Amino acid sequence: MVKKTILTLSIVFLSYFSYKGLKRVNFNSNFEVGQRIDSLNNVIVFYNGGVDNIVQRNTKDGYNLGYEYQCVEFVKRYYYEYYHHKMPDSYGHAKSFFDKNIADGKINKTRNLTQFSNPGISKPKKGDIIVMGSTILNSYGHVAIVSKVTANTVEIIQQNPGPYSSSRDTFELIKTTDGNWELKNKRILGWLRK
Repeated sequence: MVKKTILTLSIVFLSYFSYKGLKRVNFNSNFEVGQRIDSLNNVIVFYNGGVDNIVQRNTKDGYNLGYEYQCVEFVKRYYYEYYHHKMPDSYGHAKSFFDKNIADGKINKTRNLTQFSNPGISKPKKGDIIVMGSTILNSYGHVAIVSKVTANTVEIIQQNPGPYSSSRDTFELIKTTDGNWELKNKRILGWLRK
């Protein structure tokens, strides 16, 4: 019984750390880590390879933008370069950008941005930060920038969605029966706006 338990725990332990290690590897030979793959308003999206790959911390004028080439680094760099916005709290994982204790349409003081819930009172706008929660395979969450809004869709631009995923993704947008706006993706917690 003890040997079986030790063997099972060893397999789980090795599987977990093998999986974590594989998430750092670039399996897509079509791109190199750090390669420019997209842009929005002249702010570049770089390819990151494996989703857990970290190159180095990026700072501008002493302000922490995050780890190259993670999703947070692109979002913070976009807000810094395009809006000249520095977040009061310049640290945290993607999911920490959304504070569930803040009412819809109120200021998120750690980011100095207005926060909207999904569903929420305000339709997403170009330039908003979309915040996604964690999953079983991604405990950090994900952030992206709204690049286009139509009557019934929202397009995002993102960095580090995975080695084979696109830098652009589109979500269905609906107006709920109570008049709120909802992006049809259960991971989307909400959006932040300057």
